[in-house]
Amino acid sequence: MQPVIFQNRIDAGEKLAERLSWLKQDRLKEETRQQSTVIVAIPRGGVIIGDVIASEFDAKLDVVVSRKIGAPYNPELAIGAVMPDGSFFINQEIINMLNIPEEFIQIQAHEQVKEIDRRLMSYRGNKEYDNEFGDKIVVLVDDGIATGSTMLASAQWIKNKQHCKKLVIAVPVASRKILDDLNQVADKVIVLYSPLSFEAVGQFYQDFSQVSDNKVKEIMKKYGYGIS
Repeated sequence: MQPVIFQNRIDAGEKLAERLSWLKQDRLKEETRQQSTVIVAIPRGGVIIGDVIASEFDAKLDVVVSRKIGAPYNPELAIGAVMPDGSFFINQEIINMLNIPEEFIQIQAHEQVKEIDRRLMSYRGNKEYDNEFGDKIVVLVDDGIATGSTMLASAQWIKNKQHCKKLVIAVPVASRKILDDLNQVADKVIVLYSPLSFEAVGQFYQDFSQVSDNKVKEIMKKYGYGIS
């Protein structure tokens, strides 16, 4: 049985902020060049973590929404993930193994974009990213990583499509199996706890209550987003 590591998401965010203390020094160094840091959270649970960290560093908080593409006849099996601009990242090995046609992927991606748009309008009041992350240090956070499909897709999108200056992935807990993949896409990866045995993120929290859409909206309003 795995030990409980965090009381709740706020506790996890505070512990993660301690490990990110070097950001304060980096921001001072970059101040004359008007560089900045933005905390980007994966909703919903990641927004609690992101709020704690953004508050600690007086940084902006934003969200990124991606949606999993499930395999035919097994929607829980992720074959890829879709991003807000309609681009998608796929697991070619699984697609080849299951002989999944390109048409299926295109149709599923199109459907998922509708849900991404709905969530972005709900959380941000705006579904457009107008160079929000360009030339900035982006700290991408969530409350934990199990399979990593959503996190990896979000990280690749921010790094390759949004052209951030530096990408840091920071989470309280992650499966050890995903660490190599995270390190390949991010400039820096911070994981407080990475157990060998991993079943679900919630097993490492005393309180892992579901985060509501209203809670996410409440937090995002603090950072100046006009919620629809």
